[in-house]
Amino acid sequence: MAPQPGFSWDRMRAELSGLPDGQGLNIAHEAVDRHVALGRGDRVALRLLAKDGTRREVTYGELAMRTNQFANMLASEGIGPGDVVVVLCGRDLDLYVAVLGALKQRCIVSPVFSAFGPEPIKARLQLSGATALFTTRALYERKVAALRSELPSLTHVFVAGSEHTHPDDTIPVAPRLDGADQHFVIGPTDPETPSLLHFTSGTTGTPKGAQHVHGAVVAHYATGRFVLDLDPDRGDVFWCTADPGWVTGTSYGIIAPLVCGATLVVDEAEMDPARWYDILAGEGVNVWYTAPTAVRMLMRAGTDVAGLDRARPALRLAASVGEPLNPEAVRWGADVLGIPFRDNWWQTETGGIMVANDLSLPIRPGSMGKPLPGIEAAIVSCDDSGTPHRDADGAVQLLAGAAQGMLALRTPWPSMFRGYLNEPDRYAACFARAGGITWYLSGDIVRRDADGYLWFVARADDVIKTSGHLIGPFEVESILMEHPAVAEAGVYGVPDEVAGAVIHAVIVLRPGVVDDEELQRSVVAHARRRLGAAVAPRRLIVAGDLPKTRSGKIMRRVLRARELGLPEGDLSTLEGARS
Repeated sequence: MAPQPGFSWDRMRAELSGLPDGQGLNIAHEAVDRHVALGRGDRVALRLLAKDGTRREVTYGELAMRTNQFANMLASEGIGPGDVVVVLCGRDLDLYVAVLGALKQRCIVSPVFSAFGPEPIKARLQLSGATALFTTRALYERKVAALRSELPSLTHVFVAGSEHTHPDDTIPVAPRLDGADQHFVIGPTDPETPSLLHFTSGTTGTPKGAQHVHGAVVAHYATGRFVLDLDPDRGDVFWCTADPGWVTGTSYGIIAPLVCGATLVVDEAEMDPARWYDILAGEGVNVWYTAPTAVRMLMRAGTDVAGLDRARPALRLAASVGEPLNPEAVRWGADVLGIPFRDNWWQTETGGIMVANDLSLPIRPGSMGKPLPGIEAAIVSCDDSGTPHRDADGAVQLLAGAAQGMLALRTPWPSMFRGYLNEPDRYAACFARAGGITWYLSGDIVRRDADGYLWFVARADDVIKTSGHLIGPFEVESILMEHPAVAEAGVYGVPDEVAGAVIHAVIVLRPGVVDDEELQRSVVAHARRRLGAAVAPRRLIVAGDLPKTRSGKIMRRVLRARELGLPEGDLSTLEGARS
């Protein structure tokens, strides 16, 4: 639905029920128990698709009962409000019950991607000071058991599954849930009560732990309604392809769709184009939320994939997040699926969607869209390195009209992160004053056009200055992808004595395309025609794939480091990293 006139966060909060007797606001109550109280207990909440093709449906009523039992189990083991519970398991019912059940008990939940190897898992357990871990026997034995001596705060390991046998020093969940009370009263939950802890990697060093609160559910609800067009009275079928081990998979793969009363499709298997098209058709998906990486993989697979012709019987909206969406991908959606992909922008730190091509806007392919109601965005003046200009008092300068600089958001909003775990100085550095107002500095360089649309240029540390020109890699990548032979591209700068930096690119070819000198000349010529000789890549490298995070971001720093023989930094989130 389009945002209504007179929007306010208070109005959105009023559409949620809150805990009984004015006891506050709890994410799990709004996502599950509220629907049962409103007579929606028989509506399907989760539609679970296993790798082997079996299918299971879980109603809101059953989900409420199971999460109550999980919360009671935690309480019986002495795990209470404020304790950190790490959830490490695949996309099955156990994961959703654990996340929501722990939120009912007012624990701080930290979902961790199950494909991580032992080291990134250990880092997150150590940094969070987790008291409890919920996982599977297989994951525990392969990735955690050998680390227990290095995790002194981890006093409880809950092991899922139907087996009553379990590894030493772990607690089998099945028998405890079988005997747990099916009723649970959520305690008073102030909106500022900590709820979720999401880790996000920087270019170097240890992961950052972004802390969120239960009041964020107001933004999840509002953006679910206005950006993803989910209507509690309509009972939409929604599919978010992101794993809940990432912030997108939690905010929009669990919380937002459930708060909006949707039926959430959950696919246990990894990405496969034919399977995905079968899911879109067979499950009657109305709203699909995925990543640019996935869209580009579908584009690479071509139009002869089985099931593509019937993939859109019910699809009403397709949206994308995680990395800027190339214009070619937007047009591909319109041409092949019958609807364009609608890009949007947000970060782990913002907690929810901030800028979007919502249904009220005509899409401009390549644009992030416009700030949502309740969100005020500004452009901060920066130097050539992407660092904001500051006056003597440390205040930044905001640019009017069409401009390019760092994207900033006026604080606060409900889903804004409340800190970096144990790093107060790092958190404080994310904010600056301008005009007497505190702004969150996103670290993203964007361009605002004369009509207020925002266009991603680069991360501040990805901006390339070549021969006096400031170049964002995304623009060059999008132009390269226009060439019929190019499926994906990653662009970065390398030092040059004359130009300061020159642009290099790694490209992935479409299936069946042969790499030879003629092809490379054709791609470079195309880039020079579209971008000019000063901006077109000086060197073109053909590769089988690009290094990307599992959430879909191209790791340009890794491309640069590999060519220059430099340290690659933290690779814990790298797609395909050893697990």
